[in-house]
Amino acid sequence: MYLFLKLIPPRSTFATDMTPDERDLMHQHLAHVQPYFASGSVLVYGPVLAPDGAFGMAILDMPDVATAYRFAESDPSVMAGLNRYEIYPMHLGGAQAPLHAKV
Repeated sequence: MYLFLKLIPPRSTFATDMTPDERDLMHQHLAHVQPYFASGSVLVYGPVLAPDGAFGMAILDMPDVATAYRFAESDPSVMAGLNRYEIYPMHLGGAQAPLHAKV
């Protein structure tokens, strides 16, 4: 099942004015996502640089919505109350495979 996850930061300026403690939580967030990315449960993720403020996004490939919620709830940045999230099921209209980050 494909799902869209939106990670909502505490403020619109978060990407540019994180405190050291917030930056540490975001490093923990990245460490949390890595095994899911490596296993293929997270297909793509990263910040969206929207004009009203950046937010995080991920496209998930998980067996059900409950699994996606457990993934999000166990994120250290969510557990600490820093970030919130929204999850929406999605119908895959198409995809390029394999997806590779451009460096």
